[in-house]
Amino acid sequence: MSGLIRFKLSFMMFLEFFIWGSWFVTLGTYLGKNLNATGAEIANIFGTQSWGAIIAPFIVGLIADRYFNAERILGILHLVGAGLMYLMYSAGTAGEFFPYVLGYMILFMPTLALVNSISFRQLNDPEKEFSGIRIWGTIGWILAGLAISFVFAWDSGESIEAGALRNTFLMASIVSAVLGVYSFILPSTPPTKSAGDNSSVSDILGLEALQLLKDKNFLIFFISSILICIPLAFYYQYANPFLNDIGMQNPTAKMTIGQISEVLFLLALPIFFKRFGFKNTILIAMLAWALRYVMFAYGDAGQFSFMLLIGIALHGICYDFFFVAGQIYTDAKAGLKYKSAAQGLISLATYGVGMMIGFWAAGLIADHYTSIKETNIAQFWQQVWVIPAGIAVAVMAFFFLFFKSEKVES
Repeated sequence: MSGLIRFKLSFMMFLEFFIWGSWFVTLGTYLGKNLNATGAEIANIFGTQSWGAIIAPFIVGLIADRYFNAERILGILHLVGAGLMYLMYSAGTAGEFFPYVLGYMILFMPTLALVNSISFRQLNDPEKEFSGIRIWGTIGWILAGLAISFVFAWDSGESIEAGALRNTFLMASIVSAVLGVYSFILPSTPPTKSAGDNSSVSDILGLEALQLLKDKNFLIFFISSILICIPLAFYYQYANPFLNDIGMQNPTAKMTIGQISEVLFLLALPIFFKRFGFKNTILIAMLAWALRYVMFAYGDAGQFSFMLLIGIALHGICYDFFFVAGQIYTDAKAGLKYKSAAQGLISLATYGVGMMIGFWAAGLIADHYTSIKETNIAQFWQQVWVIPAGIAVAVMAFFFLFFKSEKVES
């Protein structure tokens, strides 16, 4: 692979995740503080990510794989997305905001698969080369958070009250337009299938991999994957509003500690995987999930602020030791025939079904404790965070009891 192609792919990844990180992290804070959204409204808006994840395979499988070059579809999706993001920037109420974000997420979620597809088609040795490309996406997400806190100071208390977080959507719109135009100079990535390919809907969605659920261990892992995404949704939906409410300075920048941790623990994963095995690696991830929320429940922005920072840093273990380890396990269990289908099925179950349930539950719980929030903000958040901690412990117990240890080749 030439240096020019490596640069093009790396910059594509950087822009892709800069866009996502520039508005999604602070979305919950913006909705609550500036649009006065209820917990249910916030849940519905975050749930658009799940709808996007469910619909994405149809866009990629029915259009990108058959009719048009992937880089051209990527460009069109981001150009249209830039317009929708501007409408989100202009929206004045949660009700007005919802259809724009729904349309945007339906278009954005397929781009996550498209940037991977474009990259893999250009790599000679994807197993060795892809991580060097993908890491620029994480760098993009981190720099977006640092820019919000340290360059623009949009997430400071006074700025939030003045509606400065609205500018995150404008920034995302501009960068989305840049990526949309830039996509047309990316390496050519033509369709992999003919327009007349008669693959069924079950093929496109990876439903043929359902046969793997006949394996008891994989079934337990599959159920656990859905269930653990319920507490994960609490973090995405409420971590930033929580840190703002309790008075942490530069919360968006500090949340990038989670992405830095993700890079570090990704390097440590093979060591843990080899030494402790798949089951114990997953259990460590689930324990980290529970500990994260305990840290959030009992930490504060004063003398116990270290607990909040530890909770954020645990994101690397939570994500890498579960999702990446789970991808390795799924790949090993699926075999050659079902590799792609199985990964698609797990993504549909987690980012689609699991997180949709989690967003709904988080909104329901936040609304339930609204009366406490009006009188004691610290107690409100403590009540919110102990629930996903308990869910994570329950899922960990379920996985520990019913999943039988087995050797998995990474």
